[in-house]
Amino acid sequence: MKIFINGEEKAFEESLTLASLVQGMGMKPDRVAIELNRGIVPRARWSETLLSDGDRLEIVHFVGGGI
Repeated sequence: MKIFINGEEKAFEESLTLASLVQGMGMKPDRVAIELNRGIVPRARWSETLLSDGDRLEIVHFVGGGI
């Protein structure tokens, strides 16, 4: 299965949910926002949202900091 993440094609052996993808990429769920095929997916629905071949994801990872 091929998925595009932030414009880059990635290949996966099996079907994934958004939650398992975030976990597998080592991201902290509370610091990430995900757009799937041009629609924001609420964090509460990540574990039930299955990804399909050709899906396009935009993942924004929030970084803290400041003065």
